[in-house]
Amino acid sequence: MKIETAKLIKRGLPIYLMILPGLLYFLIFRYAPMGGLAIIFQEYDPLAGFLKSSWVGFDQFRRLFAEQDLIKLLVNTIILSLLSLFLFFPAPIILALLLNEIKLKWFKKTAQTVIYMPHFISWIVVVSITFLLFGTQDGAINRLLSDNGMQKIELMTRAAYFRPLYVIHNIWKETGWSAIIFLATLATVDPTLYEASVVDGASRLQQIWHINLPALKSTIIILFILRLGNILDSGFEHIFLLQNSLNLRVSDVFDTFIFRVGIRTGQYSYSTAIGMFKSVVGLILVLGADRLAKKIGEEGVY
Repeated sequence: MKIETAKLIKRGLPIYLMILPGLLYFLIFRYAPMGGLAIIFQEYDPLAGFLKSSWVGFDQFRRLFAEQDLIKLLVNTIILSLLSLFLFFPAPIILALLLNEIKLKWFKKTAQTVIYMPHFISWIVVVSITFLLFGTQDGAINRLLSDNGMQKIELMTRAAYFRPLYVIHNIWKETGWSAIIFLATLATVDPTLYEASVVDGASRLQQIWHINLPALKSTIIILFILRLGNILDSGFEHIFLLQNSLNLRVSDVFDTFIFRVGIRTGQYSYSTAIGMFKSVVGLILVLGADRLAKKIGEEGVY
């Protein structure tokens, strides 16, 4: 038995070596830092370290649930996440279906390259472009409107515009990149299904509805479940760059609160407790959605 095991290990050695860098990455940067979660139950002092910092039990969680801004943070975070879930999440699916219908290969490849490019642009550049176009004082579009006697669009200073702008940015920047996995799934569809549907007189729209969407169903469900796990993660960098004192009441989310209250003021235990709260909520949602998907006969994540 040991000889057979040794042979199997020797045969799979190249594969194990290929896996090793990724495994080391997760062990070093994902699992090892989890030991630092102990500071949730401490009043952590960087100078004293883990061993000498005083233990306070669940005081950090009691403080979190007594936080006067908790409801505002929770509402703002959930609203942004739901807007992304119901407006941004379908966008890559629709885009993949549209790209799949393009028959000219050169045009399809060119279109894919163009729509992938925004993903590689940093949020700093995206928000800076928005400021250059819609800045209240010197924005190019607002200056043009003002010169023609029209009212300026206070896109960056009015709280009512923050959420639509956040969603539009996400759709513009990430839709093309997120469509890759759906395009890959559509590429695996058996071409004979299309041929048979043409013989039966199916239109292009009927092919999308009865062939493409069923092929994407499992992928959509899995990605939707995983997306629920990040429902309290709104994206710190994007929101922080768009945030100002005039839109703070709708833009203040857990990520920006952690930075402002936890990191800036050195309250590491408190900020870690908030992060743990977010993770636990995400885990519960993922497990619940996964079980629900299996109950209705779909393939879950686990």
